[in-house]
Amino acid sequence: MMNEALLFLFDMLLLPFAAILLLRFHLQWLRAPLRNPIGEFIMALTDFLVLRARRFIPAVRGLDSATLLLALLVEMLYLAGALWAQGYPFHGFPLPGLMLLALVKLLKISLYLLMAAVFAQAILSWVSPHSPIASLLSVVTYRFLQPLRRLVPLLGSVDLSPLLLFIICQLILIVPISALERFSTGML
Repeated sequence: MMNEALLFLFDMLLLPFAAILLLRFHLQWLRAPLRNPIGEFIMALTDFLVLRARRFIPAVRGLDSATLLLALLVEMLYLAGALWAQGYPFHGFPLPGLMLLALVKLLKISLYLLMAAVFAQAILSWVSPHSPIASLLSVVTYRFLQPLRRLVPLLGSVDLSPLLLFIICQLILIVPISALERFSTGML
């Protein structure tokens, strides 16, 4: 019973925090405007840790490597805690397997974040196309949808490129990400 409570706390605290750190990294990588409710929330929630980490971890090629490294560390902490709470018999500390599994999980979360942004942008385009979040979603999805828009023409006034992006993301999740997840789990 105590293990279930620990797993619940890990799922409710660590996993979302890793996703928020990863979202912050992606928003900065894509040069998304952060002067909106979502951007301000993400900055307020993660500044206490990211600003301290930036003192010691420099940016690499203009990317916020401190935020990405923190997302990786939080994901590794989540995975180690979840394995421990499930009674995993640690024979030594499986750091390479844990690190690889955390990287795979971050890739998986990144794809889910992209899919959520595309879905939210599609819904907002029907309901409230001029909301403050619409510009943020447009910047996030533009790099991924634009090449597909060149391949898939409009059918009437319907843009099918978001649907194609969903299919591509799902195929990536099913084939390479699942294989990498099985491989890295085998390293534990």
